[in-house]
Amino acid sequence: MTLPENGRVLIVGLGLLGGSYAMALTKKGYHVSAITRDRESIDYAVSHGLIDHGSTEVEQSLIDEADAVVFALYPHVFVEWIKQYGHRLRPGVPVTDVTGVKSCVVYEVQALLPPGVEFISAHPMAGRETSGVQNSDDSIFVGANYIVVPTEQNTPEAIAWCRQFGATLGFSKISVLSPEKHDSMIAFLSQLAHAIAVSLMCANDDPDLVQYTGDSFRDLTRIANINDEMWSELFLSNRDALLAEMDTYRETFDRLYDTIKNGDREAMREMMRLSTARRRQFNKKV
Repeated sequence: MTLPENGRVLIVGLGLLGGSYAMALTKKGYHVSAITRDRESIDYAVSHGLIDHGSTEVEQSLIDEADAVVFALYPHVFVEWIKQYGHRLRPGVPVTDVTGVKSCVVYEVQALLPPGVEFISAHPMAGRETSGVQNSDDSIFVGANYIVVPTEQNTPEAIAWCRQFGATLGFSKISVLSPEKHDSMIAFLSQLAHAIAVSLMCANDDPDLVQYTGDSFRDLTRIANINDEMWSELFLSNRDALLAEMDTYRETFDRLYDTIKNGDREAMREMMRLSTARRRQFNKKV
């Protein structure tokens, strides 16, 4: 299972990540086509050299000529697409995705696909607070993490292919996690972070704050500029894991609250020292 040099990749869903995948693959010499609902997205991608051609219809010729297929759709749309069109995918052609939740998607998609079509899931840990193909930027993959999410149904060959695909896109660190471990991890590292940013922006409605803010507030709330349709689906699809992380965060926030309320400066400083030490580990090494 390999992606031939100058091979053909079909991307289904042409938003920010689908467009950024297309940009990265096209720069590497691959021939990229796309299927997406919006004609304007196709026109933009073609005119800016992100894809060779595309369609708003599920054209069999695009599926038949692909050496690999990437799904860049919302979770429920991905599942519905597979239910309706999955039987048209070609055996032996690797299928992967960019979906931000896994347990509620991967097993169902694998069960729906016909024999010989192997779906190996992946999650590019890269993105922006903007959406749409017009914001495509393959530089977001540089220094970023890429997670391969196999199940017992996946072959070693498919896992190796997916790892290599992540490297081809430009990701610097490639890991392998089960769907359950992935969802637990993503609840803390991504979904909780977005929940905190949203709640912080909703906590004060003083319209003059923007006149006084500094970089710390802007940096902390950058991701509060959020795609509500996508992120509400991700939150609810991973509800139990996210709520567990929110409970732990509330306990930790209350502990910091108590150090301030009780004037316990040493306990406060201890939390700050721990925070500083842990944060250093997250500095990107490009």
